[in-house]
Amino acid sequence: MATEVKVPTLGESITEATVGQWLKQPGDAVAADEAICSLETDKVSVDVPSPVAGVLGEHLVAEGDTVEVGAVIATVGEGGGAAAAAPAATDDEVAHEPGPGENIAAEEKVDDEDKEMEHGGGVQAQTLSPAVRRAVLEHGVDPSTIKGTGKDGRITKDDVIAAADAKNSAAKPAAKKAAQPATKPGPEAKGVTASGAGERKEERVKMSRLRQTIASRLKEAQNTAALLTTFNDVDMTAVMEARAKYKDHFAKKHGIRLGFMSFFVKACALAAKDVPSVNARIEGDEIVYHDYLDVSVAVSAPKGLVVPVIRSADAMSFAEIENQIAEYGKKAKDGTLTMEEMQGGTFTISNGGVFGSLLSTPIINPPQSAVLGMHRIEERPVAVNGEIVIRPMMYLALSYDHRLIDGREAVTFLVRVKEALEDPMRLLIDL
Repeated sequence: MATEVKVPTLGESITEATVGQWLKQPGDAVAADEAICSLETDKVSVDVPSPVAGVLGEHLVAEGDTVEVGAVIATVGEGGGAAAAAPAATDDEVAHEPGPGENIAAEEKVDDEDKEMEHGGGVQAQTLSPAVRRAVLEHGVDPSTIKGTGKDGRITKDDVIAAADAKNSAAKPAAKKAAQPATKPGPEAKGVTASGAGERKEERVKMSRLRQTIASRLKEAQNTAALLTTFNDVDMTAVMEARAKYKDHFAKKHGIRLGFMSFFVKACALAAKDVPSVNARIEGDEIVYHDYLDVSVAVSAPKGLVVPVIRSADAMSFAEIENQIAEYGKKAKDGTLTMEEMQGGTFTISNGGVFGSLLSTPIINPPQSAVLGMHRIEERPVAVNGEIVIRPMMYLALSYDHRLIDGREAVTFLVRVKEALEDPMRLLIDL
């Protein structure tokens, strides 16, 4: 008897998701709780585990389909060998008796592609998702030569496209050389221009649910908030000296690297005590103030920017902050961040400096009212006590909702952050 695989509960207020990738194909043996499919929600990617051990039956939905919580997306049959060795006629039966949401023409095309891959591709078709198999056949690349960047080393569509681009780039110089004439052209050839300027291609890729949500929320912030950005710069000499002096002892004691972010989190927590409106939000016709600082730390993930939350950061030590950031960074890379870890947040810190940004105007993360933008550290000449010296400087940008935060408050907050970073002793004595 087959067991149904249903879309699990995805979190508060999340009712649907998009099928990102099938990790197992019909006929594959699966273990209990083994991931068979990945779903993309507004915030995270979620793996759907098999409820029982057995053999995966048909896919009832295709990659890219939208599914609701509780919907049946596949079945898992009992046993291993018998189900896996089902007669080839089963494929025809499935094609003529599609399950909910199946496209008959698409399924028949995938079946044909599977056969072509088995005979000419040199790689078993069931190791690749339908979308990847189509990309392999379309671009004419050998999947055995592609290094997968997906989960557990799986090949993604982007990997196939990248491999095809590399193959085409390598082929162009050789083709250009072969096309050159063996002799110099005569007078009659003057003014003639070759028509083969290279093929121009376009590709349409459906926006992921996460990217759609990011776009919607950023536009919401622009349409709702009265956005304004104030700037300052900070001399990072003191922080860099403190980090260089204590990083080895810090790592030995706490088992984590001492980074710059913990200094900024602590500095923002200190500044928020003097300027509480930066850590507040507008709710209807009321202002909600917080006596805690939940910092959303912008982290780059393979499918877009995510902002996990360091809760009660104002009460955490440097080591606790660094450990939390490291854990979130790993989860973002692996795609294992949970809904709870990204909900809430009263203030955001975004570090564009890791990508080389010199200056930017970050956009707030609603319903928050402010975001601090960090940038790259760059040696610049500055005047200190009447002398020109070279110092490691960083530009800071505070974008804020002017409906709630006055310019004086925004500038004061940024100055407090600057003072704390240029004299880290302030962080220890709460000054």
